[in-house]
Amino acid sequence: MQWQMAQRAEKMNPSVIREILKVTEKPGIISFAGGLPSPQTFPIDAMREASERVLRDDGKAALQYAASEGYAPLREWVAQDLLKQGMNVSPDQVLITTGSQQGLDLVAKILIDAGSRILVETPTYLGALQAFTPMEPIAVGVNSDDHGVDAADLRAKVGTGAHKARFVYLLPNFQNPTGRTMTEERRAAVAQVAVESGLPIIEDNPYGDLWFDTPPAPSLSSRHPEGSVYLGSFSKILAPGLRLGYLVAPPALYPKLLQAKQAADLHTPSFNQRVVAEVLKDGFIERHVPTIRALYKQQCEAMLAALDREMAGLGLTWNRPVGGMFLWVQLPKGLKAIPLLSKAVEKGVAFVPGSAFYAGDADESTLRLSFVTATVDQINTGMSALAAAIRESLSGQ
Repeated sequence: MQWQMAQRAEKMNPSVIREILKVTEKPGIISFAGGLPSPQTFPIDAMREASERVLRDDGKAALQYAASEGYAPLREWVAQDLLKQGMNVSPDQVLITTGSQQGLDLVAKILIDAGSRILVETPTYLGALQAFTPMEPIAVGVNSDDHGVDAADLRAKVGTGAHKARFVYLLPNFQNPTGRTMTEERRAAVAQVAVESGLPIIEDNPYGDLWFDTPPAPSLSSRHPEGSVYLGSFSKILAPGLRLGYLVAPPALYPKLLQAKQAADLHTPSFNQRVVAEVLKDGFIERHVPTIRALYKQQCEAMLAALDREMAGLGLTWNRPVGGMFLWVQLPKGLKAIPLLSKAVEKGVAFVPGSAFYAGDADESTLRLSFVTATVDQINTGMSALAAAIRESLSGQ
């Protein structure tokens, strides 16, 4: 039997990160590769108690089919919570999704035609590229630095007429993969470009609550409300296994996103939505998230200290995130991350090569490190092993 694949299927590729994670399952590997929240942060007791209450008080509805838009109390909670992002939205604009990754898929289906241009940061989230690619766009990277996307380059690449970009996809807070955060000045400039050029913004904010000392500036969507889709997630503040996220869209776009959701999975699991709504209703997040921030700050500081100590004199540079789960490393000139990974794994440590995160020409001398699932001892051991692998690679050049 020979199956004839659709052209879009040929453009689908496995996640580089998922493939690397298979390697990290080997015994003894210290992994800085996966973008996984720390299991220490999962509120197991709160979930157990909420599950029991939902099944006891509302079990029949929780186990039944439900509205595609999502559970009304949860949508109301999202709308209220977004006030802290400077957004004033109606619950009717909130669509509960099966993880925020589904939100990216819905956006791709509704906004991208084959050959249409889309704009992304340099580098950008690999999962977004995976969601967009089957729709066959032309993805164009916009120059970016430690302050976020370059507004002047964004303006230059918007285009006009049939060549105008359909949207720009941005992660302003503790970006995956770099961990950088867009400054207030840069947000204002980017929003001005978007408003003046009529460029839609897809704002992805799964990490925004994970600030260490100071909350990030108000969202891009609050500055361009009729021209933005905002994506959020419960994966990083509660548990990723729930596969629970949401998007917020202007009324002109919402119905089509809802239709795409209905075609994809009818609705996000009713039980999961009700359990999370039950957990959230007594202010649990305000008590819980600060414990995540404290843990991640400690682990980030430990990794930065280990980098300062172990990489001295090796010619590497890296950023110093103020929140989130990742930091970004630039290797010395001539040293590439993919060959380095093989040496690192031999020494018991893993990371993600940065080349996977580029829409166009990739910088092969970059890598992403995640600091949230390793203990301080593992961070110290892993950084020592990574430094040894780098020394070996440099001596062999």
